[in-house]
Parts: sequence; C-alpha cells; structure tokens
Amino acid sequence: MDYKVVMTVDAEEDLDGFIRYLLFVKKSVQAATNVLNDFEETKKILSMTAGSLKYCDNPLLKEGGYKRINFLTHDYFMMFRIDGDTAIIDNIFHELQDYESTMV
Repeated sequence: MDYKVVMTVDAEEDLDGFIRYLLFVKKSVQAATNVLNDFEETKKILSMTAGSLKYCDNPLLKEGGYKRINFLTHDYFMMFRIDGDTAIIDNIFHELQDYESTMV
C-alpha cells in the first residue's frame, strides 16, 4: 500500500532549522543540498513502507502511534504516525537530540 506523506508545521520547522544551520552556521551549500536530497529519498521510501515499520519502543510514543524512519545516509530521522492512508511526519530530529523527552 502506498501512503500519502504529509508534514506538520513542526516537522517543516525542524527541517528548516537543520538546513539553515548547515547553510548559515556551517556555510555549506553542499551539505544542505545533500540533507535535502536524503530527506526527499527517505520520504519516498516512507510512502511505500510506512505501514511495515515498527512502532517506537517508548510506551508513550507507541501509545501515540509513533514510528520512526532514519534518513538513508545522514544522522537524522523522522517521527511519524499513520492515519488511514496518510503518513504524518510530526517531527524530524538529529540522532544526537533527546527526542523522547521532546515528544513525550
């Protein structure tokens, strides 16, 4: 089953923050471009696999229906939930972030 993938405002702001950091702090257009391309590829995979990915181990996140998909080649991941045939990306995090305390 293919899923429609949508992003919440929070997820859009998360991604924008990472890209702004790469562009304006690290001053690397190439890094920002690579992360955006990785995001788009991961989103395509999410549209095909959302239903088959496992729920989060954290009981509160699992209760909220949250699943996680890692970017293919970068240290970022998306937290999403499924509503019918739609995968809703609620947040995007870097691997070093304490995402559980942010989301719970």
